[in-house]
Amino acid sequence: MDELLDAIAALVSLVSPEKVQVIAARVRRTDASKAASTLPSVVGTPVASTVVEQLATEWQKTEVGSDELASMLLAASHVYTKVASEQSTELVWTGPTTPFVSARRTEQALLQVINSAAQTLIITSFVAYDVSTIVKALNAACDRGVIVSMLLELSQHQGGRISFDAIGTMKNLVPAARLYAWEEKDDEFSGGSVHAKVAVADGRVCFITSANLTGHAMEKNMEAGVLISGGQIPKLLEGHLTSLFHTNLVIRV
Repeated sequence: MDELLDAIAALVSLVSPEKVQVIAARVRRTDASKAASTLPSVVGTPVASTVVEQLATEWQKTEVGSDELASMLLAASHVYTKVASEQSTELVWTGPTTPFVSARRTEQALLQVINSAAQTLIITSFVAYDVSTIVKALNAACDRGVIVSMLLELSQHQGGRISFDAIGTMKNLVPAARLYAWEEKDDEFSGGSVHAKVAVADGRVCFITSANLTGHAMEKNMEAGVLISGGQIPKLLEGHLTSLFHTNLVIRV
């Protein structure tokens, strides 16, 4: 049965809901023993035909009836379409590109998150330099009433791991932002640092990346990340970071 479910999942992720409805209608009129010869003609591409053939093969190995399989196809297609509409994930990349894969640039993705914030914006980074476009967007967010919170690594002088005061610098650049630091660490985290690089707006959209808030990360480094809109991940990420603030595991400075 697991193989049949896998075949159904592969099919509904490849073809449109309308095409799944056509396949389901054909399934209702087809016996499992004849599915391999009748179902592939419903789709028009070699890849889709291969997936339909796999569905027919796995169907023959089960006791599932035609009506049951048709209902399974329709239900799976509905769930897949609903989930896809509620959450989208985009590849984000800075560095050398190829003509074979398209991806958003790091700065574009980060600006999208910042500019979309209506109530809350949380950003974490190991280091932060003066990236003028990002600073401008952060100040604009503060001006429209967004609560901007930033968790950054402390300087070596303050017990952290970087050679300059990124928190002090950001406080001057974005004076309305709430700045946080990870000062007190349990023994298991002794010597650890704020190495996460994320941005989340309103629990709706988040950017998870390898890039720090630096000019090189925005323009020159090879950096990778994902931009996630909708779904549970932005909510969970915002909830976790907010909990760190409220429980004083990280301290406002």
